[in-house]
Amino acid sequence: MPHPLVQAVSFAGALRDLGLSLREAFFMFWQTLWALVLGFGLSGAVQAFVSREAMQRTLGNHRPAAIARAAGFGAASSSCSYAASAMAKTLFARGADFLAAMAFMFASTNLVVELGIVLIVLIGWQFAVGEFVGGAIMIALLVALGHFALRDGLIEQARERLRGPGGRGAGEVERDEAMEMPDRRPQRSWRQRARSKAAWVDAAGYTLADIRMLRREMLIGYVVAGFLAVLVPADVWHTVFLHGHGLGTSVENVVVGPFIALISFVCSVGNVPLAAALWKGGISFGGVTSFIFADLIALPLLLIYRKFYGWRLTLRLLALFWVTMSAAGLATEAIFSAAGLIPSQRPGQVVAPRFALDYTTALNIVFLLAFAAIIWLTRQRERFGGGAEHVTDPVCGMQVRRTEAPASREHGGQRLYFCSDRCAERFDADPRRYLAGRASEPAACGSAGERRSQAKPAQDRGVCERRSQTVPGAGRGAPS
Repeated sequence: MPHPLVQAVSFAGALRDLGLSLREAFFMFWQTLWALVLGFGLSGAVQAFVSREAMQRTLGNHRPAAIARAAGFGAASSSCSYAASAMAKTLFARGADFLAAMAFMFASTNLVVELGIVLIVLIGWQFAVGEFVGGAIMIALLVALGHFALRDGLIEQARERLRGPGGRGAGEVERDEAMEMPDRRPQRSWRQRARSKAAWVDAAGYTLADIRMLRREMLIGYVVAGFLAVLVPADVWHTVFLHGHGLGTSVENVVVGPFIALISFVCSVGNVPLAAALWKGGISFGGVTSFIFADLIALPLLLIYRKFYGWRLTLRLLALFWVTMSAAGLATEAIFSAAGLIPSQRPGQVVAPRFALDYTTALNIVFLLAFAAIIWLTRQRERFGGGAEHVTDPVCGMQVRRTEAPASREHGGQRLYFCSDRCAERFDADPRRYLAGRASEPAACGSAGERRSQAKPAQDRGVCERRSQTVPGAGRGAPS
């Protein structure tokens, strides 16, 4: 048995390593705080102002024009990998071409503004540009290779699997009447929406909802990156990532990058701190790029694909995604190497673990004030008339339009809407957990203003109740 003094020294060393790792994680977050607020704010505005009603009718094939539209729609969507996979599934089930739906999903997690901004701040502008250049290459490779790798019979089997008997999603509620009925709201251009106070309230709602939805991934990403940056010695990284073998090094790194993403369980923006730690550790430029691309093959998402499409198609998707992500990372590295744009120096530390009176602190203060304004704006829904079209996922907090929600449930006489089947299943497993403390905020009334009205006296609740009766599908039983 070790001597008590040795145990005490070991425990003290462990506490020191823990403190240093958490400090590193915090200052990574501090370095990117303003960029996160800016990125999520811009993303919220895009989601509120850019209409997505045209998706379903314009993604019927995988010709270049349709793929370009799919990428554009994806870039205008939330960066959450789970929400992107659910939206792609819904588009496919409703008639969109499978490869166009996959291109939408790729763009939704890789061509979004918040990801680029955080990359610039934490690693460098070269990686942000590489993400967009490589993302376009990846989508082109996906379509080119997928045309041969995914047989039409396999895809049609997956579509029938989603539709289920009678054309409905066997236990899946994405085909619910509330979603199938057309949206009869007057269609407005983005310029008209930008002049509407209600639209700005909706934009603020999207911003906060996306932050709530991704807070777990970001927390895990920063904490794990802090531990990797502090505790993993250089010789371990040199063992994992080859060095000094020319093309062999590049190929090995772009293949290993997606494997790390697969086992990391971290998606979306949460991948960026990990990418910074990997870059510091010695992975190649292309390896970093392929790692960031590969959030769509994290193990939880593979299990979701299996549920949507079955194991046969899921395994093909895994192989196809891995090849396209690695190839796109390799091609991006070759382009940037030829242009002399790959950084020649690696940082000795990801961030400086201390506060300083510099532009980062100034920007953080400014954007914290902006974030306070966003919170204030979301509390003005009743005043400005926002939120009438939207509901909040009770599981992850994402804001979704009723007519676009991939899943819904009937519970206690109320219709609840979810951003993905994953959230709906988590709700099914423990409804009380997600409804606790929401007794005064029934989800049948979608907007915050409507929910608050439920807490008012009975004579004042009529507006909310009448409005909920006008929601298509509200009050109907959940499809079986």
